Amino acid sequence: MSPIVEAVDMRAMGARAKQAAYALASLSRAQKDQALLAIAQALHDHSPAILQANQRDIAEAEARGTDSIWLRDRIDLSKRLAGIIADVRHVATLPDPVGQEYGHATLPSGINVRKRRVPLGVLGVIYESRPNVTVDVAVLALKTGNACILRGGSDTLNSNLALLTALHEALASQGITTDAVQTIPSTDRRYVTELLRLHEYVDMIIPRGGASLHDFCRQNSTIPVIIGGMGICHLYIDPACNLDAAMPVIANAKLQRPAVCNALDTLLVHEARAADVLPRVVAELGAQGVRFKAEPRALAVVGHMQGVEAAQEGDFDTEWMALTLGLKVVTDMDEAIDHIRRHSQAHSDGILTDDAQAAERFLNLVDSAAVFWNASTRFNDGGALGLGAEVAISTQKMHARGPLALEELTTYKWIVVGQYTARP
Repeated sequence: MSPIVEAVDMRAMGARAKQAAYALASLSRAQKDQALLAIAQALHDHSPAILQANQRDIAEAEARGTDSIWLRDRIDLSKRLAGIIADVRHVATLPDPVGQEYGHATLPSGINVRKRRVPLGVLGVIYESRPNVTVDVAVLALKTGNACILRGGSDTLNSNLALLTALHEALASQGITTDAVQTIPSTDRRYVTELLRLHEYVDMIIPRGGASLHDFCRQNSTIPVIIGGMGICHLYIDPACNLDAAMPVIANAKLQRPAVCNALDTLLVHEARAADVLPRVVAELGAQGVRFKAEPRALAVVGHMQGVEAAQEGDFDTEWMALTLGLKVVTDMDEAIDHIRRHSQAHSDGILTDDAQAAERFLNLVDSAAVFWNASTRFNDGGALGLGAEVAISTQKMHARGPLALEELTTYKWIVVGQYTARP
């Protein structure tokens, strides 16, 4: 396993990544896919060492009193490593966007123009916990011909370094420079700031974490930053909602993985349905350990039930990442949409209804990265949306929005072909 170090030369790391990106850009799809299969095999072969390192991170997290849901969902690899390896093999089967051409046109001047997809270059990815991100980013970057510099959380450094050892072994076996995937082997936060200012070498910064991390990157980076990965996700119960059909969707959105960014945070209920929806939601989800923060109108309906308490200031601006759910009664869809606009982070918001006209209005007026009709917010995910995998979920509007999958890790250049043509 690579060692944890105290001093890191970030400029040297950036220069190596830039040179690696130039080399990666010339690889064929066959070479990249073979490298991905080698990575999958190396992760399998190194599984005992990876899990041993992960157990050290878990033990240290437990000693710090880390929440069990966070630990299980964000740090523990024991039940996820086999799936991670399978995902790597799956990425090898996906189409390679690099080199794809589109927008063909022959202009009156006689020139032929088209756009060709090319790698972004060097990705700087900063993330908290989730050692699986180390593999996700590495394989997606490799597939799209990008080099990457990774800075994972201090709480998973042992796991990340063990994963890096396997990644480097696989790259070397395929004749690919190990500088294509580098991680900052230190917990010193000053290196995050240094990474954010390596604009000569790094082409895009992708943070994966909470609001404070995204704000820090936005305020301190001299490199373009893709903002995303933060939720506060809503589902609105319309009067025409089929509650029997909706309950499994609500439960899935809240319970499947409560500590992720597309998990449900707030349930908005039309006043005409409050009396039948809210007691059932509290009873069924409460039995699964969910606690509820209810605003006054919702509190009037279910305040007597176990696990319900009055919402406090700021609760509807909180991404819970836990078994907590906000409850709010609204007069109509307009109030629901207004609440979403004021409190959502433009990630994942949806409506549950059998009224197609109401659904279409909601879909048009709610401007989030993904908007849902009769579907769980958990579907805002690269794999679930048929993209194979993702680096992060973007909630901004420039370059890419929603899952940052293979195509979103490319840009394009214009190809202009003439016949010794001078501009008229």
